[in-house]
Parts: sequence; C-alpha cells; structure tokens
Amino acid sequence: MAGQLSPDEKLQLITRNLQEVLGEEKLKQVLQEREVKVYWGTATTGKPHIAYFVPMSKIADFLKAGCEVTILFADLHAFLDNMKAPWELLELRVKYYEQVIKAMLESIGVPLDKLKFVKGTDFQLSREYTLDVYRLSSMVTEHDAKKAGAEVVKQVDHPLLSGLLYPGLQALDEEYLKCDAQFGGVDQRKIFTLAEKYLPSLGYAKRSHLMNPMVPGLTGAKMSSSEEESKIDLLDSAGDVKKKLKRAFCEPGNIKDNGVLSFVQYVVFPLRGDPKWGGDKTYTVFEELEKDFAAESVHPGDLKASVEASLNQLLDPIRKKFESPELRKLSNTAYPSKTKAAGKGAKAGGGGGGGDDDDLSPSRVDIRVGRIISVEKHPDADSLYLEKIDGGGGAEDGGERLGGEELQDRLVLVLCNLKPQKMRGIESQAMLLCASIEGEPRRVEPLDPPEGSSPGDRVFVEGYETGKPDERLNPKKKADLKISDECVAQWKDNQLMTKLGQITCKTLKGGNIS
Repeated sequence: MAGQLSPDEKLQLITRNLQEVLGEEKLKQVLQEREVKVYWGTATTGKPHIAYFVPMSKIADFLKAGCEVTILFADLHAFLDNMKAPWELLELRVKYYEQVIKAMLESIGVPLDKLKFVKGTDFQLSREYTLDVYRLSSMVTEHDAKKAGAEVVKQVDHPLLSGLLYPGLQALDEEYLKCDAQFGGVDQRKIFTLAEKYLPSLGYAKRSHLMNPMVPGLTGAKMSSSEEESKIDLLDSAGDVKKKLKRAFCEPGNIKDNGVLSFVQYVVFPLRGDPKWGGDKTYTVFEELEKDFAAESVHPGDLKASVEASLNQLLDPIRKKFESPELRKLSNTAYPSKTKAAGKGAKAGGGGGGGDDDDLSPSRVDIRVGRIISVEKHPDADSLYLEKIDGGGGAEDGGERLGGEELQDRLVLVLCNLKPQKMRGIESQAMLLCASIEGEPRRVEPLDPPEGSSPGDRVFVEGYETGKPDERLNPKKKADLKISDECVAQWKDNQLMTKLGQITCKTLKGGNIS
C-alpha cells in the first residue's frame, strides 16, 4: 500500500490523530526522497494496559505510510526513573514488554517483520554513547534537565541525579537509533524540545517529533499503570473488563476527560473504521458519534457495551497467547503480586489491599477528586445536607457539612470505598472529606485539590503511590488524617497529593480530617 501513496498521503497517515507535530516541514522533505525512520520508546516499568493500543494504532499508521519503525524497550531509562525496580526485575520486565507488545501488534494486524525491536542497554552502555552522555551533561543545566522531565520523571523536592539524566539520554537515543522522528505522548514535549535544543550542539541533526494526546483513564484522569482502577490490563478477563467499564467515568453528554469515548476515538475508529455505536446506529466518523454523545442521543451504557465488545476482540488473542505456561510464569515473576511481596518482608508502603486484620495502609484507601453538582437540605433534618458529587462514576454524601450554594461546582475530596450507610433514611455512597477544628462553633472546610484537577483524579499518600485500594474498607479502621501547620493535608507525616500537587485547606491549621 505504501508504494502507491504520494508523499502528501503518507504525511497525512503519519500525522493523523496526533496532538502536535514539531518539524513537519522536515518530514515533508524526507518523504520527497525516501521513507521516514521513526522510533518509539517505552520505559519497562509498570505493566502495559489498554492505553498502549493508542501508540500501537499509530505504529500501524507509520507502517502503512512505509515508515521504518524501531521500538525501544528502554530498560536503562526505567532504572533511572526514581529507581522503580532493580535490574533483576527489569530484565524480566523487558521480556514481558517484548512479548505483550508483539501480541498487541499481532492483535491489530501489524506485521512484525517490518519492525525493529531494540533494548536500551544493547547500545546505551557503549563507549561512544557514554562519552556523549558526559558531553551532554557538560552543556545541560540542572534547570533544563529538571524542566524537561517534569511530566515524565517523578518530581520530588530533592531529585536524584538519575532522574536529571533521563531526558538527556532520551535525546541521545534519537542519534544512536538514526531516526528522522521520535514518536511519544504529548507529556514528553519538554524532553523533545530539549533534544531539539542540545543535539545540534553535539554536532547531531535536529529531529522531528510526533506527539499523541494523553488518553484519559477510566476514572477520568490520565490512565496510569500504578492506578489499578484507572486502567484495564491487557490480560484482564472478560469479566474484569465488564466490571471496570461498568464503573468507568462516562457522564451523559460529557465529552471531556471521558476515557471510554477517547478509547473509541484513538483506537477503535483508526483500527476498525465502521463499528456500531449507540444501539442500532452505525457511525463511520468519530465526530458524529462525539456530537450525538454530547447531545445525549447516545447513552453511556450503549457506548460502554460497544467498547466492551471491541476491547474483548483486541484482548482475546493476547489472553490466548499468555495461556502458555512459559508466558504465565514470565508475567507472574515480572510483576509479582503484592501479597507475595509482602510475605517476603516487603513494607506496607507499596502494598495492595490486604485483609481486615492488617494495619490500614494508605494504599488501601480510595480517595478521589470530586465535583459537587448539587446541594440540598435533608428532608427530615435541617442540620444535614445531601451533596451529589461527580467523582468519576457518581456518588452521594450525607453529613453535617457546610451546606449552601457556595459549594455548587466546587472541587472536593471524596472517600469512595466505604460501605454505603443510611443517614436518616438517605443512603450515603461516599464521604466528603473536610478539615475541621472542634470548638464553639465547630469550624469545617472542604479540602482543596490542586489547581487543574478533574473529577476522578486519584489522591495518594506520598510514598504510597502504588497498590490497589480495598473494594470496601472496614469502617472500624480509622485513617490517620490531619492538617499540618502549613494547611497541607497529611496521613501521619506524609502529604496527600494528586499528580498535580498537594491537597490543602484554606485556614484550618492543625485541624483534623474527617
């Protein structure tokens, strides 16, 4: 097919569904002379999930356009990213990534013989590459290195040198993989601009950069390997897919931060073209589906049912491949269950659910950003208010709070995995978390998520970023939540955070959280 396409048609395939392209004119020049060489890299850390179908669908586009594509399994980058895993585990994860990504590509009909697979440490430990790392380090300032990795490398007050090296190494990969363009998510834009700035200083060419949008997860925030409820694993059963989609954030008429709709846009339509969506109606253009969903002509239940069917079609070949004893063993050893890790003496900080007899670990508590969409007085109690909260799936809270119109549309924090309880005959499905100070009168303030937060964003405790929350918390177990003297929400002495920053309150220094 590629041989029959004009350079303009190839460029259209290469750039469709991207959020941004840097250096498009350079791509046009290359296409007039030969095929474009593209590289996509992935750090082999967390387990790949269905959002990986987004870059896979673009790799399919690149191949249709005749591109020479290299996939880099960036094991050295994975090690540098805040030391997320030891080398022994990373070696297993590289093997897992290679097997599962090949299975994904086969699932969408991408011929593997047209792809080149490379492991980072196969060339990044060479004398030439190492000397270039030192040369680059003599040019890049700490400010530029930290800024470049701001959306990719975990940001802490006292960053390790390894995280500062990460962006420069990714820039050098462009030269050592001899590509014309690097492809990645728009969250890597600052790394791409660092490469454009510094590679010419080393005497190397400036490359083009192709950027995918960041696809929301099922909770409405970015899909994350470390956030269990935001993603569907590639090896999840059909039952797990149904359960997670059922709980997915998909508010009627809401086309923003809608992970279900985004999956249709960036995976299903590019790969399938003309599936049925919304009951009996067939859509061949995504914009028509989006318009009808915004107008509430398409029900979220119909959308989820269609996504479920398409997802299972994509996942069935991958599940089948991983039924082999060898690949099952690889999956289990590359990503050992947290309960097994705990049995070997692992600390609770990275742990998962655990039983009711365990100490309450912060990772077991499911706290989300929510938006209050309505507030009304309890019909049978003037001191109680009912708040309807959009928290990535809908929730209601009933309690003695700051009622009133001033809370309308306000972003708040919601504890989502408590057992529903009745309050004067009204079932409360979630708990609105507030700062409070006892006294006469008692003072209460809702907690404030960081600016830019969205309903469904997960709140975690610093140092406890991973782990699956309990499906239902034991109400007898109390979280040790409080407000610091700087008005920052804390679990013991660790800060409550989202990916955008700290959780705070306005004025109640040293207060409690309940």
